Amino acid sequence: MTPIQYILVFIFIIAAVVGYLLINNVPSRLHTPLMSGMNALSGVTIVGALLATAVALSGESPVTGYIFGTLAIILAMINVAGGFAVTDRMLKMFGRSNQKSDKDE
Repeated sequence: MTPIQYILVFIFIIAAVVGYLLINNVPSRLHTPLMSGMNALSGVTIVGALLATAVALSGESPVTGYIFGTLAIILAMINVAGGFAVTDRMLKMFGRSNQKSDKDE
């Protein structure tokens, strides 16, 4: 492995540990609203996946870079789309269910 690959693996391990510690300390009733909002706003993970893919493709085995890069980009997109879906469902829970019946009264 090249030195840049060691650095990327080290950054990944630190990010995983810090993420676990942060999420573990969030109270359970705040977890879903906070995480859905952050997943929807975390498009920066897609940029990170693209950058990691570019670095991996410039390495010794570009096929591995294609595989893991594609997987990283797909998972980042699922994360963002899922965050939007959960946030939308949560916002609909707080909306009015019968707007016509309220106007008629």
